Amino acid sequence: MLVEAKNLPSHVGIIMDGNGRWAQLRGAPRVQGHREGSKAVRNTVRAARRLGLKALTLYAFSEQNWARPGDEVDALMELLREFLVGERDEIVDNGIRLSAVGNLGRLPTLVRAVLDPLRRESEKNDQMTLTLALSYGGREEIATAARELARQVAAGKRKPEEVTEEALHSLMPSLAVGDPDLVIRTGGERRISNFLLYGLAYAELYFADVLWPDFGSPELHEAIASYQQRERRFGLVGKGGLPTSGPGDERRGASVTRIAI
Repeated sequence: MLVEAKNLPSHVGIIMDGNGRWAQLRGAPRVQGHREGSKAVRNTVRAARRLGLKALTLYAFSEQNWARPGDEVDALMELLREFLVGERDEIVDNGIRLSAVGNLGRLPTLVRAVLDPLRRESEKNDQMTLTLALSYGGREEIATAARELARQVAAGKRKPEEVTEEALHSLMPSLAVGDPDLVIRTGGERRISNFLLYGLAYAELYFADVLWPDFGSPELHEAIASYQQRERRFGLVGKGGLPTSGPGDERRGASVTRIAI
């Protein structure tokens, strides 16, 4: 698999789907699928860091996931804590800034006790931003930003005509690293499940049939290679079907460096 070093997406989001089905196919409890999924998170973060991605956002737990059985939610929270504790040194030592978005106040103390210190400890790192979407929902994020704009207008701090796309965007924590260039969903489903809704306007989408515990470096590279063969037009007229860079750059005489995977 060939990945172009000069045409990487800046911000990649991943909907990590398929842990439960992975376990069911093996006659194992769902929590075993989540545990294997945690290993896939570790491998994917490392692969993204090696490639030089600037931002990676992982949809780890949605607002709607709280409605799952209590024992499964408890197991997910414990696995999240284990991941944060286990990956602390790798995050800090490799220049990764850990961020988290969502209704973080709903997270249990056992998670916040390790999440918050690691966010503070890594806040000055600048090699890659790893964002965990926790108790997150795209509609909820938009509504929260809209309420804040309404409060500002009501308080006279902002004029109604200043309620713009840019103003709304600026109040969305998930987009602090920029809009996603590429969003990957595993597990074979073809939907976005309330993930990064505002920022998805011009994102490239990639759907992988592989279940999340089986996702690794080859699958990430394949998704990025697919992205690199697409032409991103942002509503404008295209260039006759050429991708944004890659083969098109070569035909225009530009130099393209590829990484062999």
